[in-house]
Order: sequence, then structure tokens, then C-alpha cells
Amino acid sequence: MIDTPPYTLLDPDSIPSPAFLVFRDLVAANLDAMIRLAGGVDRLRPHAKTHKSADVVRMGLERGIQKHKCATIAEAEMLAVAGAGDVVVAYPMVGPNVARFVGLVAAFPLTTFRAMVDAPEHARALSEAASGLDRPIPTLVDLDVGMGRTGIAPDDEAVALYEDLDRLPGLAPDGLSAYDGHVNEPDLATRERGAREVEDVVLAFRDRLLAKGLPVPRLLMGGTPSFPVHAAFVAPGVECSPGTVAYHDYNYHSRYPDLPFTPAALLLTRVVSRPRPSRLCLDLGHKAVAADPAGVRAFLPSIPDAKMVGHSEEHLVLEVPDADRFPIGTPLLAIPAHVCPTTALHRRALVVVDGRVVDEWEVTARDRRLRF
Repeated sequence: MIDTPPYTLLDPDSIPSPAFLVFRDLVAANLDAMIRLAGGVDRLRPHAKTHKSADVVRMGLERGIQKHKCATIAEAEMLAVAGAGDVVVAYPMVGPNVARFVGLVAAFPLTTFRAMVDAPEHARALSEAASGLDRPIPTLVDLDVGMGRTGIAPDDEAVALYEDLDRLPGLAPDGLSAYDGHVNEPDLATRERGAREVEDVVLAFRDRLLAKGLPVPRLLMGGTPSFPVHAAFVAPGVECSPGTVAYHDYNYHSRYPDLPFTPAALLLTRVVSRPRPSRLCLDLGHKAVAADPAGVRAFLPSIPDAKMVGHSEEHLVLEVPDADRFPIGTPLLAIPAHVCPTTALHRRALVVVDGRVVDEWEVTARDRRLRF
């Protein structure tokens, strides 16, 4: 069980379920806590993948957050339209996405777009596509520091790749990215040791590049679990890139109690059936709440002892000892276990302030393509 604030929704009967709700004051508090933990906006480059919302971006801009990170062309476009001045697309551009990215660079001259590569093929394709631009594309090398997902090992080949960025026309070497999603232990001291090891690797590799006379203006470090460690990392150019913190979720709230964030995005669901005396069926299927990772899909503050026994496209089935307390039609609030893919399941968020729905926010970048 986890401690959560007393979420209030005063008129649930007027809202069809399932519905995606954002408690605006909690989002604001999470953004403020993120800035405090980072030691200021200059060391922040939050990831837009969680909220995919221009409204959340604007809340950050009001607080001075100009640097942003994203994973898709749609997210990058959404950030630029919202007014973000500095955007890293932290995903290798391949296929038609190379031209789409270059099109963004040309279309939004007031936004600096930064690319990321982990192979010579990425760099060459980007260089060829950038030939018509009037300025080079700042490009980071993505280092594999243990995640084993994307990235290049920090070795001689990575040095050669960074040298390519300095040599190829249309590109400019812009630093290093080191995502350490594998450093995710619940214990902060253990997490700190793992993150410090990553920092040591990155600094040693940066020093190799500096010794060759190559510029390394930024070190893009980590995600949410390692955020408090890298926030205290004293090195030039460090930028922390947490993402989940804007909305937060059940998994991170229960696993990392040291993080000063509160789940701010919930789901309104209803009891649609009571097929057995100790069983409830909710309208919270795969199409409303993320089906990953394995285990709990959502935490219901009003039924903390509920156990999930089934999850399909339109149904979430729970074992509840006192299921008769919840008549068919009962509205319930649920905190998603994994909020990032949950957000992408909904076209809009209902914005709640003081218990009432006061606005709707479009989940702008849930689509893979906007204009570009």
C-alpha cells in the first residue's frame, strides 16, 4: 500500500468512463519539485514522452524551463509549436524520419533541434539530409552505459563516431547522452552507486574527446530513478532529463519513496459487473490503462487491497473481499501503474482543480504524425 493524497472529484456522475484526469495543482507541484531537485532550470531537460501535452510544456515554460527532450517527431513538433526553444530528439532518426527531422529544423528557426546518433549510418544519413540547411544540426552521441537498448559502447568506435560529427557537413558535435534506465533499484544508496559508476564512465569518455580538441558542451544524464543522483553531479554541462515526474505514477511512487513527486494523472473508472461475490469488473481495459509492465496495472486508493486477476481490452477484473460495497455503476479513481503509455491511450485529459473539471488538455503528441 502507498500513501496518496485525498483525490477529490465532485461530480463523477457527469463524466463518461474510462476517463483520463489530470490534477493541475499536483502537476504544478511536481514541476516545482523537479526544478528544486535539479538546483534550477539550467540543469533540466525534462522528457515530454510522459505527458505529450502542449499545456504541460507551457506550464514548464512559465517556470523558465526552455530545454526539453523527446522521442518522436510529433513530440518535437508539439514542443516547438508550444514555444520551446531547445529540443533534443533522443531517438536515432532512420528512414523517412531523417527528412522529417530536417524539415522541422527548417520550419522552426526559433527552436534549436538537437539530434542523437549511435552509429555512423545515422550520422551519414543526417548529414546528407541536412545539406540544404543554413546552419549545422547539433548532434549528440548516445552512449550505451548498461541499458543495452540503443547507444554505442564508450570505446574507440564511439570516439570515431564523435569525430565524424566534427567532420561531416551539416553536423556539429554537441555532447553525450547517457540513459541509465537499468539503474533502477528501490534503495537509494544502491541506485546512487550505480549512477555514480555511469558518471565515471561518461567523464572518462568526455576527457578522451576533450584531449582530441573536440567540444563536448553537454552531458545528458539519466531518467527519473537516477534523477536525484545526477542532480547532485557537479560537472560542466550536465543536464538531467526526468520524464515521468510531471504526472508520476503508481510504480515510481511505490518503488522510489525518496522522489518528491505525487501521482497527478488518474483514471476515472466504474464497476460494470460483479460476476462473483468477491469479484469486480471495471471498464479499465488495455485500451484505457497500460498493459505493461507485468503485475499491477492500476492502484485504487479506495480499494487498496484489490488484487488483479484479469486484464483484457475493455475489462479489468479484481478480487475484492467486500465486493458488495461497490454496486454496479460505482465510480472509482485509479492511479495508473505506468502513466507514460497510459497517457498515449487518450486523446484528451480532463483537468481537475478543487475537485471540479475546469478544462480539457489535448494529448497533442499521442499521434505519430502532426504536420511533419
